[in-house]
Amino acid sequence: MGNNVCIRTTIDRTKIDKCKLIVSKFDLSFEKLSNVLSLSGNQVRLKILYLLSNEVSLCVCDLSDILEMNISAVSQHLRKLKDKNIIIPERKGQTIFYSVNVEYESLFEIFFEQVKSNNIF
Repeated sequence: MGNNVCIRTTIDRTKIDKCKLIVSKFDLSFEKLSNVLSLSGNQVRLKILYLLSNEVSLCVCDLSDILEMNISAVSQHLRKLKDKNIIIPERKGQTIFYSVNVEYESLFEIFFEQVKSNNIF
């Protein structure tokens, strides 16, 4: 642990080992959650995820109109979310529609219920 200074008088090695095992067991989940929260921490991307959660699928033009942003800016946000597999593109004719990956729906649902109730702070 390096130069850490601790003033505890006893150590519960069993608890320490158990916690280390638990944390290492969920390393991949922590990594995925960290990536998702990092990307969704941007207000525009969070709004996009909220809209996609509510409307199931929207195209870049829809999102551009709703958010009153240019298509290029919206596309950049969509690309970041798509690259991390948070949203899924689906081509219908010449238009690509985006939706939230089902793997993440329940995670975002928890946050968006708070937004819908206007009960964040």
